[in-house]
Amino acid sequence: MGTLSYGATMSLDGFVADAAGDFQWAAPSAELFDVHVERMAATSTEVLGRRTYALMQYWNAQPADEQWTPAEQEFARRWQGLDKIVVSSTLGPNDLGAEGDRLVSTLELDELRRIVDGARGIVEIFGPTVAADAIRAGLVQEFQFFVVPTVIGTGLRAIPADVRLDLRLVEHRVFDDGVAQLRYVRR
Repeated sequence: MGTLSYGATMSLDGFVADAAGDFQWAAPSAELFDVHVERMAATSTEVLGRRTYALMQYWNAQPADEQWTPAEQEFARRWQGLDKIVVSSTLGPNDLGAEGDRLVSTLELDELRRIVDGARGIVEIFGPTVAADAIRAGLVQEFQFFVVPTVIGTGLRAIPADVRLDLRLVEHRVFDDGVAQLRYVRR
């Protein structure tokens, strides 16, 4: 049985992207990228939406005009080894980028429970829109935030506005660039 985890890199005021959808301010330092590579070792499954899935296709093959660092190569290897469930009503099976990736048109909570129950290790629900119903329903057991010391004022919230959570801090770390890693579990 797996553990459902929600992770987000967010601004100090709680947004993952600004009003225009830009999140370049959240690009990880090399030190923080290494942490993401480490986190992938415990992750078996990613549940993600169409846009995030499209963004992450970058890690399926090294671009011919780029040279990946060893950390990037390891991240890509681990990413490619994950089970991926893509939530989209607009994509079709031919739009999936890797064999074994699975498409669901909607993410029903009972289906998410089955996914988590059948998984080993961490099931990461990736993206605030896809995660919102699971957060509201109390299915997310672990929250991992990477808080960037930037205030953007408005945009896409990391946590739905109508949610109340009672969490316990179980791990924290501050990186040289001021980003704080905060890992919480439900009380």
